[in-house]
Amino acid sequence: MTPPPCAVVHPDADLLAKATAARLLTRLVDTQAARGTATIALTGGSIGTAVLGELATSPARDAVDWPHLDIWWGDERFLPTGSPDRNETGARSALLDHVNVDPARVHPMPASDGPDGDDPEAGAARYARELLAAAPKDHTSVPSFDVCLLGIGPDAHVASLFPERSALYEDERTAVSVRGAPKPPATRVTLTLAAIRRAREVWLLASGEGKADAVRLARGEANPVRVPGAGARGHTRTLFLLDRAAAHRLPRDAAAPEVP
Repeated sequence: MTPPPCAVVHPDADLLAKATAARLLTRLVDTQAARGTATIALTGGSIGTAVLGELATSPARDAVDWPHLDIWWGDERFLPTGSPDRNETGARSALLDHVNVDPARVHPMPASDGPDGDDPEAGAARYARELLAAAPKDHTSVPSFDVCLLGIGPDAHVASLFPERSALYEDERTAVSVRGAPKPPATRVTLTLAAIRRAREVWLLASGEGKADAVRLARGEANPVRVPGAGARGHTRTLFLLDRAAAHRLPRDAAAPEVP
C-alpha cells in the first residue's frame, strides 16, 4: 500500500527552496552511495527552478556524482530549443550548465524544432520510447525515478496534467501530448500519472497563498481527474514541501514541524 503523504512546512519561499535543495542533495548522495547512480525527474516553475539554483550554489554540491545522475523532466512546453519558457532552459541555466553532467544521461523532452518537427504527439511517443529503453527489466515502462519533483498549480494541476483533461484517463502511455492547455503555452508534452507513480519518491512543491486550496485538495483523497495533484504519489514516499502560506489551509495535524 502506498504510504500517506507527509507535509513539511517552511516559513517562506526562500527557505523552502534552500531546504528542498539540501534535502535533494542528501537524497542523491545517499542513493548514489547505495547503488552508484541516481535518477531524477525535474520540474519547472519559480520554486522548482529556485531549488536547482540553490543546489548549484551549495558548498556540498560536488558531493553528488553528477556524471552518474540520470535527468528527466515531468513536463515541457512544446517550444523551440532554448526558449526561455522551456523548463529545460531554466534547468540548464540554474544548474546543469554549472555541473559535470553526462550529456547522454540528460533527457530533455521534445522541442518544436526537434527531430519530430512541429508534432507533439510524435515527440511524446519518442519520449515514451526513451523512457522504456531506460526502464529496469522488470516489465515496467519507465525508470523508477528516485525523486520526481512536481510543482502544483492553483487548479491543482501537476506536470501538464490539468483537471478534467483526457491525459488524466491515460493508464498505458507514459508520455502524452497536451493541446489547448488552460495556461500558455497551449501545447505541451507531459508524463502521465502512470509514469509519475513509478517514482520511488514524489515531492510536490508549492509556495504562496494562491496554492493553499490546491494543496489541501491534493493532499487528500480527491478524484485525480478533478484534482490531478491527488494522483501524484510515490510508491515509497510522497512529500508536500510547502511554505507557510501554501500550507495554511491544511489541518493542524497535517504538517511536520516547521524547519527554521
